[in-house]
Amino acid sequence: MKVDSKDRVRCGMFIMPFHPASKSVSQCIDEDLELVVRAEELGFEEFWIGEHHTMKLEPIVMPEIFIARALGDTHTIRMGPAPVCINQHHPAAVAGRLAFLDHLSRGRLNLCLGHGSSPSDQELFGVDPKLGSAMAEEAIEIILKLWSSDPPYEIDGKFWKIHLKKTMDAETLLGYVQKPFQKPHPPIAIPGMSLNSPSMRMAGRKGYSPFAHCLIAGNVVADLWATYAMSAQAAGRSPDRNSFRVARSIFLADTTREAVQLARRNQLGQCFEYIGQLLDKGIGRRLYKRDPEMSDTDCNLDYLMKEQIIAGDPGEVLRRLLELWQETGGFGQLILMGYDWDDKARWLHSMELFAKELMPALNKAVG
Repeated sequence: MKVDSKDRVRCGMFIMPFHPASKSVSQCIDEDLELVVRAEELGFEEFWIGEHHTMKLEPIVMPEIFIARALGDTHTIRMGPAPVCINQHHPAAVAGRLAFLDHLSRGRLNLCLGHGSSPSDQELFGVDPKLGSAMAEEAIEIILKLWSSDPPYEIDGKFWKIHLKKTMDAETLLGYVQKPFQKPHPPIAIPGMSLNSPSMRMAGRKGYSPFAHCLIAGNVVADLWATYAMSAQAAGRSPDRNSFRVARSIFLADTTREAVQLARRNQLGQCFEYIGQLLDKGIGRRLYKRDPEMSDTDCNLDYLMKEQIIAGDPGEVLRRLLELWQETGGFGQLILMGYDWDDKARWLHSMELFAKELMPALNKAVG
């Protein structure tokens, strides 16, 4: 894939967010808000925030509220939830609050819509994880119908039924679901995390943008695009790699030795260790694996540092990214993962190296 000046690789940022339990929620929020401002100052074009309801180490339960707060501190950066866990909410409620947030943002809202993966969140809301993809697809269809049409509504889905007919009144404008600021709606991305991903098949068929998670290996990232593109072409759509977002956990320092040493023990490495522990208590570490046959024991931090985690000076990180570029065929947006500021100065230096040295070098290399 080649890029030109108008189709350069763009950069964004994504926070799960991940913070130690020793920090108060208010301190975590303050630091994440400052991070959004720093990202905008450095030229990041978008910022994504995860949604979790029952995880102490990932404490933002509604990214839409966080975005509404951050809008007043920023001017140009686009923001979005990643994802809205739409199998855990009523689609009509999601449609209304996202449309309202789009107006608050004056059109700076991006959307990532998917199903939640936290087992405790799923238990809390009483949703079956096996039905996640089907519920997400139906919810998106309902949301788009509510945004694209006026009442009466007679929607009889498998998981949700919406009937708004008896109480609607055209004279008093009663019964109308709010429509978004952006027309026809904010851009929609769909997250992918697995080989032959059903989410990517749906995204390609419907024309949504693919979003590769940071936790997966490079060959799985490549498969996400292949699955997406095949589905898009089968539906008569032309897949555009410029819409392909790839999230990576990257830590930069002045020397590769320093970056590797820090990434292994700072909040980046600790996050991967923590998620590994969660996987050990459930489905096992297959999410991390390049080779499905590799043992969970071998899927350790040493492996992760060579695969999912990219640490080094700008030259070494560029080398690793070009390897990923070659394997995946290219992408339009590189999304930097953000972690807790256990060492604020070093994290900010890493962001500055990313924006000022790495991204120009990457665009030069693939242009």
